[in-house]
Amino acid sequence: MESLTKILRIFLFSLLTASAVIMNSCHDMKHPADLIIYNANIYTCDSAFSVAQAVAIKDGLIISLGTTDYVLSRYGSDDQINAKGKYVYPGFIDAHSHFYGLANMQRYADLSGAGSFEEVISIIRQWHTDYPSEWILGFGWDQNKWPGKQFPSNSLLDKHFPGVPILLTRIDGHAVLASTEAINRSQLGVIPQGEAIYNNGKLTGVFLESTADKIKAAVPQISEMETESNLMKASELCYAAGLTSVTDAGLDAADIQRLRQLQDAKKLLLRINVMLNPTEENFEQYLSKGIITTPVLTIRSIKLYADGALGSRGACLRKPYTDDQRTKGMMVISENKMEEFCKKAFDAGFQVCTHAIGDSAVGFVLRQYAGFLKGKNDRRWRIEHAQVVDPQDIDLFGDFNIVPSIQATHATSDMGWAYERLGARIKYAYAYKQLLRQNGWLPNGTDFPIEAIDPLKTFYASVARKNNEGKPAMGFQSENALSRIEALKSMTIWAARASFDEKAKGSIEAGKFGDLVIMDQDLMKVSEDQLLKTTILYTVIGGKVVYDSAHQPRQ
Repeated sequence: MESLTKILRIFLFSLLTASAVIMNSCHDMKHPADLIIYNANIYTCDSAFSVAQAVAIKDGLIISLGTTDYVLSRYGSDDQINAKGKYVYPGFIDAHSHFYGLANMQRYADLSGAGSFEEVISIIRQWHTDYPSEWILGFGWDQNKWPGKQFPSNSLLDKHFPGVPILLTRIDGHAVLASTEAINRSQLGVIPQGEAIYNNGKLTGVFLESTADKIKAAVPQISEMETESNLMKASELCYAAGLTSVTDAGLDAADIQRLRQLQDAKKLLLRINVMLNPTEENFEQYLSKGIITTPVLTIRSIKLYADGALGSRGACLRKPYTDDQRTKGMMVISENKMEEFCKKAFDAGFQVCTHAIGDSAVGFVLRQYAGFLKGKNDRRWRIEHAQVVDPQDIDLFGDFNIVPSIQATHATSDMGWAYERLGARIKYAYAYKQLLRQNGWLPNGTDFPIEAIDPLKTFYASVARKNNEGKPAMGFQSENALSRIEALKSMTIWAARASFDEKAKGSIEAGKFGDLVIMDQDLMKVSEDQLLKTTILYTVIGGKVVYDSAHQPRQ
């Protein structure tokens, strides 16, 4: 009996050992992955808008997609996320932003919440106490939020901060308020007509466009170390918002070099599509050497400005502003310069991306483009903003495959005062659905830091046409709302297409970058009033988790 018991023990031990070996062998036979996400509802944004349950990522690329059983049976990883039924989308892409500007904004007091100029004074006084420096810098004031909606003057700045250089940039970035000391340090010279606001023949300290840029240029530069720190802070804000890629709409060579250094050092994982400012240095260093496409950097376009902004009455209209018959706004580029820059870009195979807001400026750019594009094409030249489009011009987008690059939150930010500026022309403004029909697709962005960085607000404004408070109840010109599928595509695959990157990103498909975001609600089905309550749980770039809302352990 004892002998039989011993034999059974040996048999059971052998059986357990064999089972362990078999199980380990099965695990070893699985293909290795760096990250597996399973038990998820994955909106792939592929051509069929299909939904999957699991995805495996290896060496930065998606290697498998399918049901949870399928992926887990074939792939193994030490890093796995059990999504527990939550929702996965392609990493969001901001098709028009100012990433470097967001980094620079770390130096600026936030004035966007000020309901009066007196509040502005209070904010910058506290800012200067907390962060003392030679210059006082602020960003985000908007006189349209103040009683009377009048432009401010610098008299209160000079009174409260005598002898201090102060530069306060308007929310659109196209106008500034400068103290007398800031003006004195700026060497303005002759001020072009329309670029300064006067009161009884005296300068108020408010300047627009190129004159505003001269004052900005007088602000002392910060150290390389501080610049790098601010860029990293900006990237963290992007990750927390679910952004995996951004387009920076206008950079100089030195700024691009800093970004490349951080990307090469693997410090900055954010993928960036750079639009070049039209400088000789940029043309020599980049345009002449051809298109640059790396996994983290795309350089293939130049950024031009045709006019100013609607809020500061700088956008160029065909007829005078309804609330100021003395002005139609202004063009900020000549026909000769526009033609020169377009030819350089065309010959080099680069995109042209032109800021144009007023109907006169939009029409001008459309016709300039048409002269080079000659009909149907795949150059993907873009008009950034395209806020007011004459109905006689809108077909030119489709006729010449010109891409309208929109920012949906501009509509819901501007709607409180846009009618005052445009009158009956408002029905031709922010016409995103009409613009979408031209080519069947369009890219969407935020224009941050001019608007909030949050892609969820872009999505909500696109589909609901309401502000963050849910107003107006029926939506602003809701006939131009996008569907939920259209809105999601405009922030993912269509945004990638706008920079010729659609084969590498913008959808969750095998062979593309492993860029995705996990959220706690279904953007396709959750009630409209719950959309802005959606939480980002994880942001993943190239299979690496760059944002984890709860720092949860992997399963």
